[in-house]
Amino acid sequence: MNKDQVKGATKEATGKVQEAAGKLVGSKEQQAKGIGKQVAGSTQKNYGDAKEDIKDATKR
Repeated sequence: MNKDQVKGATKEATGKVQEAAGKLVGSKEQQAKGIGKQVAGSTQKNYGDAKEDIKDATKR
């Protein structure tokens, strides 16, 4: 795993918590911020996955 995969997964998890907290307190703003963090985290994780795939492919 590389740092982008780890940071992305962490952002995704943080976003899920923030979205759930927003739902709990009825804050649409917090829910939206949570969803935004999830998307950013997923994007960063996918970038990290692509980097790993490229690294693995060049080793062959």
